[in-house]
Amino acid sequence: MTDPHAIAPSALDQLPDRDREETAEWQASLDAVAEAAGPHRAAYLMRRTLERAEGAGVSLPKLLETDYINTIPTAAEPEVPGDPEMEARITAWNRWNAAAMVTRGSKYGVGGHIATFASAAWLYETGFNHFFKGKESPEAPGSGDQIYVQGHASPGVYARAFLDGRLTEAHLDNFRRESGGEGLPSYPHPRRLPWLWEFPTVSMGLGPLSAIYQARFNRYLTNRGIKDVSASHVWAFLGDGEMDEPESTAALALAAREGLDNLTFVINCNLQRLDGPVRANFKIVQELEAQFRGAGWNVVKSLWGSAWDELLQLDTTGALVRRLREVPDAQVQTYQTRDAAYIREDFFGKDPALAEMAKLLSDDKILDVFHFSRGGHEPRKVYAAYKAAVEFKGAPTVILAQTVKGHTLGEGFASKNANHQMKKLSTDEFKAMRDRLELPIKDSDFVDGVVPYGHPGADSAEVRYLQERRAALGGPAPARRVHPLAPLPAPAEKAFTSFDKGSGSQNVATTMAFVRLVKDLVRDKETGRRWVPIVPDEARTFGMESLFPSLGIYSPKGQTYEPVDRDQLMYYKEAKNGQILNEGITEAGSMADFIAAATAYSTHGEAMIPFYIFYSMFGWQRTADQMWQLGDQLGRGFLVGATAGRTTLTGEGLQHADGHSPVIAATNPAALTYDPAFAYEVAVIVKEGLRRMYGEAAPGEDRDVFYYLTVYNEPLPQPAKPAVGGIDEGIVKGLYRFNTAESAGLSPAANAPRIQLLGSGTAIHWALKAQRMLSEDWGVAADVWSATSWTELRRDALEADEALLRGEERVPYLRQALAGAQGPVLAVSDYMRQVPDQIAQWVEQDWSSLGADGFGLSDTRDAARRHFGVDAESIVVAALAQLARRGEVKATAVKEARERYGL
Repeated sequence: MTDPHAIAPSALDQLPDRDREETAEWQASLDAVAEAAGPHRAAYLMRRTLERAEGAGVSLPKLLETDYINTIPTAAEPEVPGDPEMEARITAWNRWNAAAMVTRGSKYGVGGHIATFASAAWLYETGFNHFFKGKESPEAPGSGDQIYVQGHASPGVYARAFLDGRLTEAHLDNFRRESGGEGLPSYPHPRRLPWLWEFPTVSMGLGPLSAIYQARFNRYLTNRGIKDVSASHVWAFLGDGEMDEPESTAALALAAREGLDNLTFVINCNLQRLDGPVRANFKIVQELEAQFRGAGWNVVKSLWGSAWDELLQLDTTGALVRRLREVPDAQVQTYQTRDAAYIREDFFGKDPALAEMAKLLSDDKILDVFHFSRGGHEPRKVYAAYKAAVEFKGAPTVILAQTVKGHTLGEGFASKNANHQMKKLSTDEFKAMRDRLELPIKDSDFVDGVVPYGHPGADSAEVRYLQERRAALGGPAPARRVHPLAPLPAPAEKAFTSFDKGSGSQNVATTMAFVRLVKDLVRDKETGRRWVPIVPDEARTFGMESLFPSLGIYSPKGQTYEPVDRDQLMYYKEAKNGQILNEGITEAGSMADFIAAATAYSTHGEAMIPFYIFYSMFGWQRTADQMWQLGDQLGRGFLVGATAGRTTLTGEGLQHADGHSPVIAATNPAALTYDPAFAYEVAVIVKEGLRRMYGEAAPGEDRDVFYYLTVYNEPLPQPAKPAVGGIDEGIVKGLYRFNTAESAGLSPAANAPRIQLLGSGTAIHWALKAQRMLSEDWGVAADVWSATSWTELRRDALEADEALLRGEERVPYLRQALAGAQGPVLAVSDYMRQVPDQIAQWVEQDWSSLGADGFGLSDTRDAARRHFGVDAESIVVAALAQLARRGEVKATAVKEARERYGL
């Protein structure tokens, strides 16, 4: 007969049991309790024993899930300081104005979201009244706390800014109407409202990811001695549905591993996403708890309001807790909308013990607990959770706060699946809401059916209280400040001019040229420590290992081991004050690092110079959403797409062969995209970027940009910088003539057909080879131009077109540069033809282009270039074909060239 108490083989069977009899006694005691008092009692005793063990310092794995009840019992909740009644009135005004703003805007068809803030109001108000430090906080001067507001809750933040005088009724009436320049953006958006919002968050998943790396970057600044921001706390407000995004949970382990107790996630668990329940047949709170606990976070659940205390005290059998764990979220949502009789039957009627409990409860009590009593709607419970979070040390905290989506908006909104798409309340619904919130708004204030804004008055007790609370916490929040920073001094000129002489007989890839430049720049006494090198576990690929021992790799623990390569010159050195952020295999994490560093000038008043170097294929293609976030957040720095191009990375094949990153980059208005061919061009572009973003910007020049440079891993001779005027200007603006047929020493005939070859990046080397072949084999004179930025040439031309529409005469730089250039133009790059074709419409000469269109492939560089038709021989044939169409060379020359070169 099978022993009912037998268990499967255990990992503990591998360990010696020094007292088997004692073990058997403990097991027998557990069996006896389970048989006499039931499994719930046995589980309760085990949980109590585990708590005792943890309190005594006994090391045990933690349970991943706890019961579906609050982490902090009512009896353990601290008193909320201040005036709770006053805070309730303030919150009521903010609820009203948030709903009014969206409803009034609905007549213009601009939409808006009402239900999210209605559910989360107390989550924000408790923070604003008691926790969120402002920029003038003496604890965190110039920094304050960093607050990532859930995008759909933005009307509530606007409503609060209206109450404290930072916004007017006119601002609220321009919600989502920005083109006139006085509007409020739909969601948190620093570029559109730069004095209020610090962090764009509505591209879901990026907020939580960025919050983790912001908290981590705060530690980086402190540990490196740049600025002590240890008192700054990062708050990320998220939706339970948002946690489905992979970015939302991608870095949970990092936050726990590095002990980021300066970080709190507040997840609004209203159990609804955009179309319906988050986990219709399951329980999202329990799932998130297990996920965060498993990652090493401190978890605080604030699920039920104080009305539930009576029911929990009646639960002597554990039936209530069991039932709460088994009811799926969609059914909890249904209870919120149904009458007491339904709840009695469906919730309590499933268990005899619960049915007996229900007899002790009135219908009003049942409706109170199931319709209204949620932890996220009671400021005392929210305060207790926040206080526990900021006082917890050694790990980040997540607060799982249960709410009702659409709370206080009325039966037409609360817990309805469609409430995310519901953009307005009727006049009757507003009047019912007014009565519910006890606001002094008269029926006569509704003029022509338009809902009025509500305000108690600039000198009212509510406004004075709000402003006093914010003053005590360091000023208004959220708030973005651009501190009046002095321009960073320009690094020594030597770092940039060291490439002017070229590399002689040494072959140097432009990736290595960039790394050498940075090595010199980080040594600069004035600005060197402000560089933030970021790399996703490919430093050795990019030749950056020489920076390891000199700069150190950042680790909050330093180096607790002896590295295996310690006896080597370029050993793997980690340090608490390390400068390099080596993120492991995560482009998303690296971009989040970059964003935090790129905006430190506003977040903390410290100008940092990040450069993030990555496989170009895995930048814009994989994390373009974060590049937009970077632009939205007005970030500054250098993105470096290394091993660039479709044919320069031999053997790696389709997934590594970048033929399109400049196309994607060109779509981002904040990105200045460059494809330098030579080392001296890299130096000029970086020097210009430092001046524009961190130095003395020209009047009207936008400093809030970032640079994207493509650099290559193909070692080639680096030429000397041509000793002619205007080279630097041409490099920065995107085009200059590198040489002519004559200056290249080719001595063309006086009447030789002429063509202009435009090349970018590594392609200019093929153009230079083609230049010689055209002269020596076909008697054609070719001038070679370096197109350092097709995108900047296009943008300048577009601006010139716009100027013409305003009646201003302006010639695009591209047309000025090519003015008088004889013959047709043939452009070539290591990217798809769409990249050079960006400028075709502004070129007055006949235009043609070559590029690496299609998918990448594995082969030698020469074979790949022949496959795509961009090698020197292909350029020669294309040039002859262009000249033949113009009647400047014989048509037979094209066929002859194809045969000669085996095309």
